[in-house]
Amino acid sequence: MEWKLNDQLCFLLYANSRNVIKLYKELLNPLGLTYTQYITMIALWEEDHQMVSDLGTRLSLDSGTLTPLLKKLEQEGRIKRTRDLKDERKVWIDLTQAGKKLSDEAKHVPFELFKCVDLDIEDAKKLYEILSKLHNKNNSCEKLDEQGA
Repeated sequence: MEWKLNDQLCFLLYANSRNVIKLYKELLNPLGLTYTQYITMIALWEEDHQMVSDLGTRLSLDSGTLTPLLKKLEQEGRIKRTRDLKDERKVWIDLTQAGKKLSDEAKHVPFELFKCVDLDIEDAKKLYEILSKLHNKNNSCEKLDEQGA
């Protein structure tokens, strides 16, 4: 086999991911958000009042990454963490008024990013479909690994 880095799907995914996150960084800095905080806020804008464990699963983030991220968002007044009264192991995340307001301030981000990637709408739709399939397949393999298959 002759190795060529640019022929590797994993490298293309990695390099493009880094480039897109770099573009997001430029768009999110004025909002005071990192990329990971941004996707966390999107998940909360979509559905407020979530358990930390559910949010971590949804975002594919472990507690070692999610906990400090949530702590910072709470210190900035964007979310509130509350222990469950019946089971203190459970922690609920709720948006504050400032966190809800941030949704309006961030509405331009997806559109600005789309302008930067220079894809026509049909190619963007195809890419979305392919990446969604890949993500769903990877998630089903993770579930198999967890079950010991």
